Amino acid sequence: MQVLVGWDNPNEAETIGLFLNVGDIQAKITTDPEEFENAAAMGVWDVILMALNFPSLEKSFDLFTKIRALQPEAPVLGACYQGEVVHLARFMSHGLHNFVTRDAGGEFILLLGSVIESANQAMLAQRSKQLAERLREEIESVRQLQESVIPRDIPTPPGYRIAARYEPAQIRVLGDQPVILAGGDYYDIFSMDANNLILLVGDAAGHGIKACMSIMTMRTLIHMIQDKSYVDTAHFVAEVNQRLANKAIVQDEGGFITMMYCTLNTATHRLQYTSAGHPMPLLHNLRTNEVIQLGGEAEAGMPLGIDPNETYHSVSVEMPEDSRLLIFSDGLTDAFPAGGDMYDQFGEKGIIKTLQSAAHLSLDEALDKLFVDSQAFTRGSGRHDDTSAVLVERTSVR
Repeated sequence: MQVLVGWDNPNEAETIGLFLNVGDIQAKITTDPEEFENAAAMGVWDVILMALNFPSLEKSFDLFTKIRALQPEAPVLGACYQGEVVHLARFMSHGLHNFVTRDAGGEFILLLGSVIESANQAMLAQRSKQLAERLREEIESVRQLQESVIPRDIPTPPGYRIAARYEPAQIRVLGDQPVILAGGDYYDIFSMDANNLILLVGDAAGHGIKACMSIMTMRTLIHMIQDKSYVDTAHFVAEVNQRLANKAIVQDEGGFITMMYCTLNTATHRLQYTSAGHPMPLLHNLRTNEVIQLGGEAEAGMPLGIDPNETYHSVSVEMPEDSRLLIFSDGLTDAFPAGGDMYDQFGEKGIIKTLQSAAHLSLDEALDKLFVDSQAFTRGSGRHDDTSAVLVERTSVR
């Protein structure tokens, strides 16, 4: 700890130097006001201590204001005699951190080390709090940017219902105060033409501005080329991958993006999908209450942005009446209790159990229950990854 001391009494100054220059404290003691001011201007100090009658009772306040201006981040401590306490109000109202009362015998010097240490700890705590608040603001601004790409108006073709939801991950800082993280999850739902609906969920690796910018890069790219005629979802995903493989924002630090890309023909009810390292969709038959996973590892290609020459596969299935299709990111499955085994996760088993128990609920209620049950599985610790889900229901023909 670097301490600057400006003092009026040379004998006391020498004693103060002996007491303070021990352990982690390095103190510069001066009885010259010009040297004191120059030291404040040239150095970086953790704590500043000055006698409040230095160089005189009349001139000490002017010197104090100069020191405060030169070292606005350092706490300034004052020392005054009992009869000078009436002058403290002026100093305290202009930023004096604390003070000690001097005695004729110099016993107050024994207290200086603890007072200086206390002032330093208080300042460090304040700086940590300010840094955390700035971090919170930065995270919030990036999070708002990321959430701005989440669609608000979801198309609903005749005979179908669609619900979608995104929730960011949370961490806790400053005790129990939660910070909502900026993330890399993204879902999109839009009409390609009168009969074809696009459903996709993407998940960039990691959190923060890099993950956010990666997913926004992918979204921009998809919307740039979405009007091209891609009969096969695998061809579309391959082109997206090829273009993303040249983007540094995605590839830096081993980054990548997983994506589930689907087209749903609402006239023929054929669903075609391609996975780029993404969890496979689940199909829930509401009549039998059976939930099956569509596809498997053989159909799951490599995540986007790694190998520009990766070959992807498309799978085509029919979406029957009275069925629900769930497309989701791994934030839903990877929920686990605080302090628990990383392998003890909500998982696909938890999703299937919730879907089956929510078969009688409306689509929105079923989606809400998925998030509630996944969150409850963490026993209060919260999901540590962003979570996106799109739930599509094909209704019966009446």
